[in-house]
Amino acid sequence: MAKQKDLGGAQAPEEFAREELRRHREAAGLTQDGLGERIFTSGAYVGQMECGTRRLRPEIAELIDKVFGTEDYFVRLSRAFRSKQMEDFAVVAQLERVATTIYDYAATLVPGLLQTEGYARAVMRGSNPTALAGYIDGLCAFRLERARLLEDPVSPQLWVILHEAVLRTVIGGPAVMADQLRHIASYVRGHRITVQVVPFSAGAQGVLGSLVSIMQFADSPDVAYAEGPCVGQLYDDADLVRRHWKRFDLTRAAALSPEVSLARIESAAEEYAKSAQT
Repeated sequence: MAKQKDLGGAQAPEEFAREELRRHREAAGLTQDGLGERIFTSGAYVGQMECGTRRLRPEIAELIDKVFGTEDYFVRLSRAFRSKQMEDFAVVAQLERVATTIYDYAATLVPGLLQTEGYARAVMRGSNPTALAGYIDGLCAFRLERARLLEDPVSPQLWVILHEAVLRTVIGGPAVMADQLRHIASYVRGHRITVQVVPFSAGAQGVLGSLVSIMQFADSPDVAYAEGPCVGQLYDDADLVRRHWKRFDLTRAAALSPEVSLARIESAAEEYAKSAQT
């Protein structure tokens, strides 16, 4: 059995776990693909666990312990941070770059991947009213860098469901809203994304959070991300991801068709444009 490190110390559990995974794999003379074959997943998924974009799940940790002969060592490591909230959104941004398809639901704000600079700046300033300009600039730069993902004409595919409240919540003033909604419409008109709107008349519908994102990958399991006012949580537990899928599908069923949704978005954009002129 490979010598194991003490679980104590100041190092964050997730950082310690991914270093231990890499150390044991290399000591066993296995590539990421080689380990992936033995734990019934892909080498890409092993790589994501080692770089921290995927959490070490208990059921995967159990298989890893069998491969390395480490009793319940990796299972204990996985439990050390199993319920820890992942507040660093950089992890989600990394996953977006390798996702094949992204499904977003937004209840109040336009999702980050679709935000214009004016809209993003208004959102950041609204959340940080006393922050220095440089801080707001940094937040906006990160948000806009994420949005460059859609410059690729094919991947990732993006399916967005917006509650009608997103269209009617005035962020940054009428001119900013007109520009933002036209921006979304241009992606739809260019056949780059699919957008549906859940009308106010739909009443209660599947997703009740402020933002939910489900990501699919070519060679790894789906993940779901749910965001609240102050924290986001990434889920890769299969049962929880399935529950998010069910709620997303219920919401999609309550939404207007893509064609009717586009008409409603463009109509709202024109209303804001006229308001800005007057």
